[in-house]
Amino acid sequence: MLTNVNRRKLIKQVLTGSAAIASGAVLPSTILAAVKNQAASEALKGNIQHSACRWCYQSIPTATLAKNFKQLGMVGMDLVGPSEWKILKENNLISTMCNGAEISLTEGFNTLQYHDKLVKNYIEHINYVADAGYTNLICFSGSRRGMDDETGLNNSVTGLKKIMAVAEKRGVIIQMELLNSRVDHKDYMCDRSSWGVELCKRLGSPNFKLLFDIYHMQIDEGDIIHSIQTNHQYYGHYHTGGVPGRNEIDERQELYYPAIMRAILKTGYKGYVAQEFIPADKDPMASLAAAIKICDV
Repeated sequence: MLTNVNRRKLIKQVLTGSAAIASGAVLPSTILAAVKNQAASEALKGNIQHSACRWCYQSIPTATLAKNFKQLGMVGMDLVGPSEWKILKENNLISTMCNGAEISLTEGFNTLQYHDKLVKNYIEHINYVADAGYTNLICFSGSRRGMDDETGLNNSVTGLKKIMAVAEKRGVIIQMELLNSRVDHKDYMCDRSSWGVELCKRLGSPNFKLLFDIYHMQIDEGDIIHSIQTNHQYYGHYHTGGVPGRNEIDERQELYYPAIMRAILKTGYKGYVAQEFIPADKDPMASLAAAIKICDV
């Protein structure tokens, strides 16, 4: 049985990411609840603008999730479309990364046959996002289907140029997500930062950025901090996740997120960092609270 002293010590370790739980043991539910309560009561430092992705908590109603996010000191929720923005506003949260314009992850701007539908969708959603007072709208490259890098780049430039003038006029940032093609998204084209950075350069628009997903890029290329230091001007948003497995970002996985967050801050980044891990422990909100504390440098 844990004494009160040991209980407080363990709570502190979980919140700082230093708990000795590499064995994968599930924390007691009483500890998880205490982590959530303590995280909610302690002020965040204010250096990182915290968010989390809606899809990771599918069993929780959006209204309930929004209240929990606000209690944890978060500024918004990622990957929320127009139909649920009202719920966010009611809880004084923002949609930190809007979605809904895309066809799918596999049907993207690298393929000419999807351009007409994508251009129509994105022009509509750029206006939705701007009218709501938001900034970020996600997009995807699509799958290769045997396509070489150069053709994919040329096709993507062709399609994206048809929406960038509207995005620039309305102050909306179009953000293409970097996804790994080795484990989760086989055949996805924008699976390396070098390809995405080249696309940014060819478009030459301040309103086109990359969504740098730390989990995905650790799998496909590694060297996370160096990539942030070298190409941060092309990164407009960050996602987290434990590697391997995409679960909690604590010591059961291989990335050290406090150092990564400090590297992001050192670049002068003022945007959002969204947690995108799938909670494996009993209480998903306790896991989220711990992740926020780990990243709150």
